[in-house]
Amino acid sequence: MSSYNTLHIKEIIQETPNAVSLVFDIPTHLKNDFSFIPGQFLSLKTVINGEEVRRAYSISSSPNDDFIQVSVKKIADGTFSVYANEKLLAGDTLEAMVPEGKFQLRPNPNASKNYLAFAAGSGITPIMSMIKTVLSIEKKSKFALVYGNKTSEETMFFRELLELQTTYPNQLFIEFVYSQENAEGAKFGRIDKSIVNYALKNKFDAIDFDDYYLCGPETMIDSVKEVLIENKIANDQIHFELFTSSVAVSNDGDTDGISKVEVIVDDESFTVSSDKQATLLDNILKADIDAPYSCKGGVCASCICRVVEGEVNMPVNNLLTDSEVAEGLVLSCQAYAVSDEIKLDFDDA
Repeated sequence: MSSYNTLHIKEIIQETPNAVSLVFDIPTHLKNDFSFIPGQFLSLKTVINGEEVRRAYSISSSPNDDFIQVSVKKIADGTFSVYANEKLLAGDTLEAMVPEGKFQLRPNPNASKNYLAFAAGSGITPIMSMIKTVLSIEKKSKFALVYGNKTSEETMFFRELLELQTTYPNQLFIEFVYSQENAEGAKFGRIDKSIVNYALKNKFDAIDFDDYYLCGPETMIDSVKEVLIENKIANDQIHFELFTSSVAVSNDGDTDGISKVEVIVDDESFTVSSDKQATLLDNILKADIDAPYSCKGGVCASCICRVVEGEVNMPVNNLLTDSEVAEGLVLSCQAYAVSDEIKLDFDDA
């Protein structure tokens, strides 16, 4: 389950001065493996300056395309994002796991639904996949987007979104929001309570939305969720994806010592001595076990495993539902050993 496949970069598209899209050719024998649901991501792996680097990036292409595209915004001091924007060339290769992720919009050709998305910065990438898929597959559905950026120049997919809006004038509706530019037809500021209420009660008040998709900084997501709930939107209608979490993971328990952990990965069993003050994933990787992971920040879900035996503590959880936690699922990058003996299964997660 943790194996990577070599993908060739077919094309690199300069989306903004600080963002590129990597377009991958998918070999015929991998087409089925790399099928995906809009909203999912790819975990990429490469070696930079002699060290292995793994990162997760949302897919911005549509499942209907004959390629897979991820889009990467350059982050100051970001190892992979700088490498992708400044060093990668068409023809280069990267290692990629098959698409995964719980942030999904499952299209239905017979559906007649209405979607409202709030995205900021690179949070547009999974939303872009959803938009293109809905427009091409759900002909009776509508998609509204509130999209925040610093300026129009820094807006990923700006021209493509305008072209889609022109092509699908009765299906796609967009409100741009800029924090550092006054532009005609766009709101000035950030996506905050006033912008959300404007979208719900003014801009898109004639549309009765079925589902809401949020992607961007954690503060934006929290703010939008709060306003949606104030407007009587049910929790199960609100779907979100965090790219980073502002909460630093740390063990909030008073346990210390060493735990004996049995780890099942790819049908193999390993035994690890796990420091209770370090995350389970860090202990597993320290033992040179190739467990699946990507972000190590509790936002991508790559490192989910099942606790078969023993007790663990997961102080931060932004992904798993209460029922999934009750079933024994944990994010190994956010979880700590509590009991002296634990059994984890990455294959059954």
